[in-house]
Amino acid sequence: MKTLNEDIKSGSFKPVYLLYGEERFLRRSYKARMIQAITGEDTMNLSVFEGKDTDPEAVADLAQTMPFFAEHRLIVLEETGLFKKDAGKLPDLLEQLPETTILLFSEPEEGVDKRNRLYKRVARLGYVAHLERQKPEELARWAGGFLQGQGKKITVRTMQYFLSLTGDDMERIRTELEKLVSYLGNRSVVEQEDVDAITSRQVEDRIFDMITLSSSGRRQEAFRLYYDLLSLKEAPLKILTLFTRQYNLLLQTKELLSAGKGQGEIASLVGVPPFAAKRLCGQAGAFSPEELRERVKSCISAEEAVKSGRMNDQVAVEMLMTEMGEKPGKNEKNGRS
Repeated sequence: MKTLNEDIKSGSFKPVYLLYGEERFLRRSYKARMIQAITGEDTMNLSVFEGKDTDPEAVADLAQTMPFFAEHRLIVLEETGLFKKDAGKLPDLLEQLPETTILLFSEPEEGVDKRNRLYKRVARLGYVAHLERQKPEELARWAGGFLQGQGKKITVRTMQYFLSLTGDDMERIRTELEKLVSYLGNRSVVEQEDVDAITSRQVEDRIFDMITLSSSGRRQEAFRLYYDLLSLKEAPLKILTLFTRQYNLLLQTKELLSAGKGQGEIASLVGVPPFAAKRLCGQAGAFSPEELRERVKSCISAEEAVKSGRMNDQVAVEMLMTEMGEKPGKNEKNGRS
C-alpha cells in the first residue's frame, strides 16, 4: 500500500496496477483514489469494464487510443476474471502500452491465479497490491484516526470492545463508526454503552451463540438463530465457512490454554481482539481437543461437499448443526484438558 500512496501523492504512475484481495473496502478506496488522482473529473478519458464478459480484445484496442486533450487515459477493469483465464493479446500489449494509457485492475482474492500469464506480466511491468484483512492493531489505528477526524475520542478498551462486535470487515467498521459519530452528537467521548446502543451484531456473534446453544443441548434455539440468518439473506455457505473458522479458533485456543498461555497471549497468537479471546477461552472449556478436531473435520467435509456439488448448502448446514447438537462428552473447567 505504501507504493500506491506514494504514486498517488507524486502523480507519477506505473502503466498497470492490480488491486486484489478479500478486503473489499480497501480495493474500493484505492480504486477511487487512483481514479481521482489520474483523471479527476475527466470522464472522457476514463473507461470502465466490469464482469466476466469483458472482452480482452476490446480492452487491448482501447488501450492503444490516445487520450483526448489530457495526459492520461485510464482503463478500469473490475472483477473481470482475466487473471484466471486466457486474456488474449492483453498480456503482450502491456509490453507496448502507450505512455499515456494506464490500466487499473480490481479483483477479489479468489479471482487471481499467480501462475496466470497476465498476472506475471502485471507484476513485472506494474504494481500488484494484495489487500488482505487488516490486523486488529491496524484496524484500531484506522478506526481511531477516523474518530479523531470527527472530533471524537475512544479508549483502547472501548475500541477493542467495538472491534470485537464489528469483526474485521473495514466496510462494516466504517458504517458502524459513522453511526457512532451521529449517535454521539455533541459528546466527544465514545463509551461502551454507546457501542452497545448502536453497533449491529455481526454474523460471527450469531455463530458463537449457535455453538454455545448447541453444545448445551438447546438445539431448537440454535436452529432459530440459523433461520434468522437465512431470513436476513445470509448465504448458507458463508455460515458454514464461519462455523469452520470458529471451530478452528476454538481448537487453537484449547491447545494454547493447555500450553499455559493467558488470554492476552492467545489474542495475539490467534489474531483476535482481547474481548474475543476471552469469549473463545470460555467457550473452549465445553470441549475436549479431540471433540474440536472432529468438529473441524466435519465442517471441512461439509464445505467440500457443497463446493463439489454433492450436497445442497442449506442441507449441509442443517446436518452439521444436528451433529453439533450432540452435547460434548466432557465439560472441562477453565478450558484446560
